[in-house]
Amino acid sequence: MSKFELYNVVLKDISNETRMFEYDLDNIYFKKIDSPEIQKGNVKAKVSVQRKLSTYELHFTLEGSVIIPCDRCLDDMVQPIHYKEKLQVKFGDSFSEEDEIVIVPEAEGAINIAWFLYEFIVLNIPMKHVHATGECNKTMVTKLKKHITRQKDDDDDEDSSAVEFDDDDDFTPDETQTDPRWDGLQNITENN
Repeated sequence: MSKFELYNVVLKDISNETRMFEYDLDNIYFKKIDSPEIQKGNVKAKVSVQRKLSTYELHFTLEGSVIIPCDRCLDDMVQPIHYKEKLQVKFGDSFSEEDEIVIVPEAEGAINIAWFLYEFIVLNIPMKHVHATGECNKTMVTKLKKHITRQKDDDDDEDSSAVEFDDDDDFTPDETQTDPRWDGLQNITENN
């Protein structure tokens, strides 16, 4: 028995009615998926399947939350998930994805949606995921401030990476910081 057998949707059994499927995507589900982005969560998935002539239309509604690491302090944070998606499926000779249509082998007559559910959740996570202002690990924020801010008079020749912080970040540098490599270029305009 496959570890994702529960997520098989047998399309051949669906005629003209709309079928509803509900799934609880919990820590066990995320552990089975075995992907590094999300390890824990609790998401309710509702999937409605409707036959439309030669295709099947699957409508996904995902509600819940997942636990992911904060990009700033690396502590776990709760990321809400609210997502709706539609998927077109039709029968063919072998499994493939063409544009917005998924083709499944007619001999099997079913589609396993476990990975699609996971992809839709990942698509709902913003590129930058950080705690709300003031909720980051204070120790980590202090260490980041110490290592990221550079004083104008630093003579350190190491390559410094530019790090962007939004206005709502917990970082408030004491002085306006500049990259020492650009300071030399200012003299060019001042001497001309």
